[in-house]
Amino acid sequence: MSCTSRCEPVSFPAIPVRARQLPVSRNPASLRLGFRALGILLFTASLALAADPPRNPDFTAGDAIPDGATHDWNLGPTGLRGWMFSERMETTAARQVAVTEVDPGSPAEGLFAVGDVLLGVAGERFSVDPRLEIGRAITEAEGRRGKLTFIRWRDGETEKVTVRIAPLGKYASTAPFNCEKSERILAEGCAALARRMEAKPNAGNWIVRSYNALALLASGNPEYLPVVRQQVAAVSSYTDPERRDYHSWFYGPINLLLAEYTIATGDETYLPALERVTMEIVRGQSTVGSWGHRFVQENGRLAGYGMMNAPGLPLATSLVLAREAGVESTALDLAIERTARLVRFYVGKGSVPYGDHHPWIEAHDDNGKNGIAALFFHLLGDVEAATYFSRMSLASHGAERDHGHTGNFFNMLWAMPGVALSGPRASGAWMEEFGWSYDLARRWDGTFIHQGPPQWRHDSYRRWDATGLYLLAYAQSVGKIHLAGHDGSIVEKLGRKEAESVVAVGRGWSSARKDVVYADRSTAEVLTLLRSWSPVIRERAAKELARRQAEVGDALLALLGAKDRESKLGACLALRERGQGSEAAVARLRALLRTDDLWLRVRAAEALAAAGEAGRVAIPDLLALLAAPPDESDPRAMVQRYLCFALFDRRDGLFGRSLEGVDREALYRAVRAGLGNEDGRARGTLVTVFRLLRTEELAPLLPDILRAVREPAPSGIMFADGVRLGGLEVLAKHRIAEGLPWCLDLIDPDRWGMRERVRPCLAALRLYGGAAKSEIPRLRELPEKLREKRWKPEEIEKLGIPALIEEVEGAPAVDLRPIGEVGPPKERAGSAGDAGSQRRAD
Repeated sequence: MSCTSRCEPVSFPAIPVRARQLPVSRNPASLRLGFRALGILLFTASLALAADPPRNPDFTAGDAIPDGATHDWNLGPTGLRGWMFSERMETTAARQVAVTEVDPGSPAEGLFAVGDVLLGVAGERFSVDPRLEIGRAITEAEGRRGKLTFIRWRDGETEKVTVRIAPLGKYASTAPFNCEKSERILAEGCAALARRMEAKPNAGNWIVRSYNALALLASGNPEYLPVVRQQVAAVSSYTDPERRDYHSWFYGPINLLLAEYTIATGDETYLPALERVTMEIVRGQSTVGSWGHRFVQENGRLAGYGMMNAPGLPLATSLVLAREAGVESTALDLAIERTARLVRFYVGKGSVPYGDHHPWIEAHDDNGKNGIAALFFHLLGDVEAATYFSRMSLASHGAERDHGHTGNFFNMLWAMPGVALSGPRASGAWMEEFGWSYDLARRWDGTFIHQGPPQWRHDSYRRWDATGLYLLAYAQSVGKIHLAGHDGSIVEKLGRKEAESVVAVGRGWSSARKDVVYADRSTAEVLTLLRSWSPVIRERAAKELARRQAEVGDALLALLGAKDRESKLGACLALRERGQGSEAAVARLRALLRTDDLWLRVRAAEALAAAGEAGRVAIPDLLALLAAPPDESDPRAMVQRYLCFALFDRRDGLFGRSLEGVDREALYRAVRAGLGNEDGRARGTLVTVFRLLRTEELAPLLPDILRAVREPAPSGIMFADGVRLGGLEVLAKHRIAEGLPWCLDLIDPDRWGMRERVRPCLAALRLYGGAAKSEIPRLRELPEKLREKRWKPEEIEKLGIPALIEEVEGAPAVDLRPIGEVGPPKERAGSAGDAGSQRRAD
C-alpha cells in the first residue's frame, strides 16, 4: 500500500562510520526520504521493496556493484561492511561479498580494503547464504578463540585472511537468560551507548533516543541514570499542539520511557509530564481503540487512511504502564479497554495486521506487532492472549523477521520482548535459530546498526542506531523494566522440546517460496498441517492443497467432524481455497454457522461463499446471522463484518450478480445491519445490493443509504468511501433531494483519498441534471481548491468542470423527491424523463 501524504526532507544522525564507498542512487524519490520528524515511515512499501539488480555480478571477473544497489551490510564485530546480491527479498543466491567499508581502528583494518571480495568464511566458500554463513561463523568464532577466517579475493589472488574478534563465549541454551555472552554484550553495548549519548545527547530521532534510554534503564546500572534522566527531561517537553508531525510514532516510545523511568526509579519529578502525555494519547484515540499516523481529528475520526497498529500498540502499552506509574483516570481505563477489545480479536486467527484489516496470515509476525501485543496483554494479565502472541513471536524468525512495511526495524525491536515471555528455553531456542542475525548486526565497538531487509536498496530506517533495540533483547534477564522482564511473565514457560517445535513451525518460508512452501510435502503431511495450532500454517496448507488440486474431499469431511477447533478451521480454509464442496460438506458448514465459536462461524461462511451455487442454499442462514445482534463475545460485530464479505462481495460473495429467490425482508434486515457496521470496507460490499435491486425495491433502504453517505464508518477509513460513493450514485440516479449537496460535500479536499472521490462525485452531480443548478457556485470554486492541493492544471482540465457547469446550466429543471417518496422523479414539461432509473441494475 502506498502512502500519499506529502513528505518533507529530514536527516537523522546515524552511528559514526567511515565515509561510504558505495554508489548512491540518484532517484529523486529516494533522495527526498523523510518528513518533518518521521517521514521515513511514510514512504511506500514499493520503495522499500525496490526491484533487485538484473543479474548476480561476478566481482572477480571485473563486474561492479550495480548502479543504485545501495544496500550493504554490517558484517558483525569485524569493522567490515559488504554488499551482496539480493533477489526477491533473499540473499541466498549470493556467493560473493564486495567490501564497501573498513572502519579505522577495527579488527579488519590493515587486513581488508574497500574493493576486496569475500568468497567464503570459516575456510569454506559461500554455498547457502553469505549473511547466514558469516553470522554463524561469527557466533562460532566468539564461542572459541575469536579467530574468524575469510576467503579473500584481491587483484586476482585468493587467500585466507583471519580477523581476530573478541571471544565472548557461546550463547547459553537459555540466552539471553543465564548467559555470560549475553551479559557481556549488554554491558559493553550499554557502556558504548552511554558514552555516545553523553557526548551527543540530541543525536537521533525521538524513537531512537527513547529506546536507547530505555535500554540503559533496563541494564540496571545506576551509573547510566544521569544519561537516562537527561533523555527523560528532554522527552518530557515533547508536544505537537498543531498536530503537524506524525506524532503517534513518537508519543508511544516517549511515554514508555516516562512511565518506565518513573516506575523503575520512584522519581516522580516527571509524573506531571507523564500524565500530560498520557492524557493526550487518550484524547487522541479513536472510538474503536485505535490511532493512526496522527491522533483523531475534532470529529472523532482518524485522518488519512485511518488505523495503524504499529504505532498504536506501543501507545496502548504506554497507557498501561502510565496507569501503574500513578496516572489515574476513568478515560484512561476506557482507552486501555478499547484497545484490548480491538487487538484481542486476533488471538488464534493470525498476526495483528496493519490496521483494521483481516488477520495477517502470511507470517507469524508483522512489523513486530505480535511481540508488543504479547507484552500489552501480559501487563493486563490476559494469559490466553499473551501466550498466543508470544508463541507467534517465537515462530517468527529468518525470512519472516526480514520483512516489514517500509522496513523491519520494529519487527526486530519487539521480537525478543515477545519471545522471552515464553521463558528461557524458548528464548534460547529462538537465539539458536536466529542469533546469527544479532551477531551480524553488532559492530566492533559494541553498538548495533539497523540492517534492514535483504533487498537492493536500504529500507526506510537506513543507518538508524539500533543499539537500544538489540540491547533491550539482551536485557530481558535483568528484569529492571517491564519491557525487559520485570515481574517475570504470566505466560506458561515452555520446555526445550516444546520451544523447538514452535520455532520449527516458522522454518521454510521465504518470499520467493511463499506459494510453494509445502510443495515437497506429501498430501497426507499437508492434511496434518491443517490441524496446526498456527493459523499461518493452516492457511499455507490450505493453499497448497488447492494448488495441487488434491482429491481430499473425504479427509476434509472428517476434519469438519473432528472434536478439536483447529481441525474444523483447517477444513474450512481448505474448502474455501478449493472453491467447491460436496453436498455433505455444505451441510456440515451450515451446521458450523450455529457454533458458539465466532471464528468457526466466519470460516464456515467463507467456505460456503466459495462453494458458489452449492452454497446458495445457506443464504437464509447467513442473512439471519448477519441481521442478528452481536453477542457478548463479539463486541465489534466481526461476524457481521465477515458475513458482508461472504454474501455481498462483488467478486467472491454468494449473491454475485443475482438476488433471485432471496427473501426481500430478510435481505433488508441484513443490509441495514451491515450499513451500521464499524468497518468501512464491510459497508462497501453492500453497494452490490444497491445495484441489483429494482427502483421500487430500493425505497425501504433509501433512508439507510442516505445515512451511510452522511456518516462515514468509524473504522476501516481507508475503504470507507466505497459505500458513500455507491450510495450517492443511487441517490443521484433516483434524484433524491437530500443527496444533492453531498455530490460536492463528499469530495472534501482536505481528506485523504480525494483523487478517488472527485470523478464519482461529479458523475453523480451530472445525474441530477437541471436540479444541480444550486451547486454551480460551489462547483466553480472547486478548481481553485484542487490547485491548493497541488493538482496539476492538466489534471484539473481532464475533469471537465467548465463543460459540466455548462451542461447543468442548460439542462431542464426537474423535481427532486424527498427521501420518503418512492419511484423516479417526474420531469417538468419538455423533459426527457428519467427512463434510466426504471431499468433494473442487473
